[in-house]
Amino acid sequence: MFRRRKVDKDIEQESPHSFDIETFHKELLYLVSNSEDLVLRTIINGDQSIAVTYFDDMVNATSMQDSIIRPLEEADGEVNYRKIKDTINIAKLTVTNSINDVVDNLVNGTAYIFREGDTHGILADVSDKGTRALEKAETESLVFGPKISFTESITKNLNLIRSNINDPKLCVETYTIGARTKKKVQMVYIKDIAEEENVNTFRQRITEIEVDSIVDSTVLAQMIEDNSLTFFPQFITTELPDRCTISLLHGKIAVLVDRSPTAIIGPSTFMNFFESTEDIYMRWNMGTFLRMIRFVAIFFSILLTPAYVAVLTYHYEVIPSALLVSLGQSRSNVPFPPVFEALLLEFIIELLREAGARLPTKVGQTMGIVGGIVIGQASVQAGFTSNILIIIIAISALGSFTAPSYAIGTAVRIIRFPIIVMAGLYGGVGIMFCFCFLLIHLLKITTLGRPYLSPIYPFRFSDLKYSLFRLPYQYLVKRPVSNHPMDQMRIPLKKAKQKKDVDE
Repeated sequence: MFRRRKVDKDIEQESPHSFDIETFHKELLYLVSNSEDLVLRTIINGDQSIAVTYFDDMVNATSMQDSIIRPLEEADGEVNYRKIKDTINIAKLTVTNSINDVVDNLVNGTAYIFREGDTHGILADVSDKGTRALEKAETESLVFGPKISFTESITKNLNLIRSNINDPKLCVETYTIGARTKKKVQMVYIKDIAEEENVNTFRQRITEIEVDSIVDSTVLAQMIEDNSLTFFPQFITTELPDRCTISLLHGKIAVLVDRSPTAIIGPSTFMNFFESTEDIYMRWNMGTFLRMIRFVAIFFSILLTPAYVAVLTYHYEVIPSALLVSLGQSRSNVPFPPVFEALLLEFIIELLREAGARLPTKVGQTMGIVGGIVIGQASVQAGFTSNILIIIIAISALGSFTAPSYAIGTAVRIIRFPIIVMAGLYGGVGIMFCFCFLLIHLLKITTLGRPYLSPIYPFRFSDLKYSLFRLPYQYLVKRPVSNHPMDQMRIPLKKAKQKKDVDE
């Protein structure tokens, strides 16, 4: 469990460590639990003894030898901590004399160098963290637009954002979270666009977290969200730098976590989870059409199967007579009530989806396709279900996968189960009860204190062109009002006067 703490402004001064090499080594071994991969190397240069300590499996051996060891061995004259900074060939150097600071940096791949008897030492970053090359996005595949994705290196991720936004107003704030495993967290925003209240809320929630470790950015998102009990995600987590870039330019805030290949974007509304960067790269009418398809697909995914259960259980009169005959023939050999039949097939679909996601790629694709065909055909022949329900379940499953966000697609699949149960118990009344309950729940959710259903509630007509549909670029004069941007104009005022602004 984690808890939020009040940040104390008065930080106690850490006591310096001993600068006798032997005593320092004993202090260090005690703090790292006598770890055998800790290396303490002593370099004798004239009458001077220079200690270099590091974890052997965390540093780059070539950088250590060429940039630190050899220059120190070949140095002339006195080598104090000021001279060390000019001697070694490392860009990132920090002066310290705190034993706790030394330990915190050693476990992150930093080497510590000091001359025996000196007052301070030097921390040199020679880390060799295993990172993969820039690759194509896995979970957010696109047809148009950049295909590159974030990696596990927070430095590379920030470089990707800066290469897209070469604006001096791009602000980066760095924090360290974790009592045991300290993780670097960076909050990124454009200073004259992002609203200060949103920035302060993000900053407060990040700094108030007290936890032993943060494994991934998705874990951090759960810790800082407004409502932890809802199924609906309140922050977008994306592996696409261009989506992060577009969000920053709209007045949102991004958070990067070291060793995590995804970024957190907030505040995020319900509509944002159905937007794709591909909509922007396509022509406006095509992008609008695809967004409409997603909204209709999600609506069908939630209500189509419950409607089937409700109609067959309580409302036969709404079925056309021609369809009623074929439906009766299809269900003539099914011994189960419609609600059990629907729940059984939904559960089988979830099993196939989960098995396909966990198996190796080629095997998983085969398992999903062949398994669905075989199980569906066998279920019909065995009399467990009807042909019509197979079609309805397939449409519902496809609808949930149209959402660009995996998290919102999963939430839709989960909430479908209680709606099916209520449809089996109370028919159309049960479906309407669940729909109203779901709507009230969405109205109550907030993200960083902002309404989750914006721009539907509170209604902002000018923001519909960024969420429900997309207009040509000459009409996108202002940034989304829902983000409360400080600089509202996307087009300079002189040029904006020459264009028709649909915001009014």
